Amino acid sequence: MEFAKIEKAGVLTTVQDLGRHSYQVFGVSACGGMDTLALRLANILVGNNEGDAVLEATIIGPHITFLREGVIAITGGSFSVYLNGKPVPMWKSLLVTEGDELTFDSCKYGCRAYIAFAGGIDVPMVMGSRSTFIRGNYGGFEGRALKKGDLIQIGHSRFDYRRVSGRKFKSGDVPDYKTARPVRIVLGPHNNKFTNEAIQTLVSNHYNVSNNSDRMGYRLEGKPLQHVNKADIISEFITPGVIQVPANGQPIVHMSDAGTSGGYTVVGVIISVDLPYMAQKKPGDQIEFEVIGVEEAQKLLSKQEQLLSELQLANLAMPSR
Repeated sequence: MEFAKIEKAGVLTTVQDLGRHSYQVFGVSACGGMDTLALRLANILVGNNEGDAVLEATIIGPHITFLREGVIAITGGSFSVYLNGKPVPMWKSLLVTEGDELTFDSCKYGCRAYIAFAGGIDVPMVMGSRSTFIRGNYGGFEGRALKKGDLIQIGHSRFDYRRVSGRKFKSGDVPDYKTARPVRIVLGPHNNKFTNEAIQTLVSNHYNVSNNSDRMGYRLEGKPLQHVNKADIISEFITPGVIQVPANGQPIVHMSDAGTSGGYTVVGVIISVDLPYMAQKKPGDQIEFEVIGVEEAQKLLSKQEQLLSELQLANLAMPSR
């Protein structure tokens, strides 16, 4: 059913879910939300399955008119959000009615917001996902970013709107995108292709996200990393979070729309729980790296998944307020 109309689309607003990972073996980009944690939490707030499709807005959010009653939630970076001109909170499910208008103002920190609708966005599945891949012109809403006049359809909510509206998370359960901290990585698989000084350079200097960055990857600018011989290797599998280093020594972090293979040396991989933090960085922001082990990365991921499971159960059992 038609639920919302796009009055203004913002800088880049697309339909995203958790991606089409099963098709990477065929060279298909996984796509999906850049900040999968915020995406999943938005869906939890409105009573959806965690992987349902939502809107991902970048830098400037859309202007939306609602065509019928429903429940929405907005998560991600810190945006100023208004419903009918009045400020409304993020990280809380909100009841909307026919004619209500949602608008965004400035982004204080972070750069991506996630707008979930109870029932999930109903667009055709392409290779098991509703995610938009703009470079391939498929998925999402006609394979493109949203534009003025687009009508958003949603599925049927699993719960009565009054049951899920008004829900919110404790402040300690909301991701902290404001506090500066290192992005944690696991070294390899080609760290032997770099000098010892290069590894030290990576973890003891900051890098800036360049203007030449997008959903496919972030090009970083800073002190170059030196190779032992050359940067080129036989192409092999890559995935979001991989940090490639071409001949110029400037790291490239692959993000959600990354390809599936590459021929540059890989100095490390960003751990899964830190990819959402990385996804909220925008051109000009600074990045620092910290090396941890695989076991610690796995423990951090297990802890995050346990928290998400608890939040899902708690929200489903919680009466509206």
